[in-house]
Amino acid sequence: MKPATLPALALALVAATAAQAEESCNQPVGNWKSREAVHAMASERGWTLKRIKIDDGCYEIYGTDQEGRRFEAKIDPVTLDVIEVENHHHHK
Repeated sequence: MKPATLPALALALVAATAAQAEESCNQPVGNWKSREAVHAMASERGWTLKRIKIDDGCYEIYGTDQEGRRFEAKIDPVTLDVIEVENHHHHK
């Protein structure tokens, strides 16, 4: 008997789509940590922040990591968990 791979694949696709939709941080603003707290969390990780903005109810930060590579990251404003990090590679 062949394993039923199609339903499993369909489920994986649905799960991936649901995860992407969760990129907005629906947190009450009263519970948000301050920008200073975001800076503190970033410096603990060795990040240097250039700017912080708010996008989809999340903090979005732009800066450089320990190696000096540019990146942007989406941060949960209440837990300060990193939701997503996007690296900007230098093109030479």
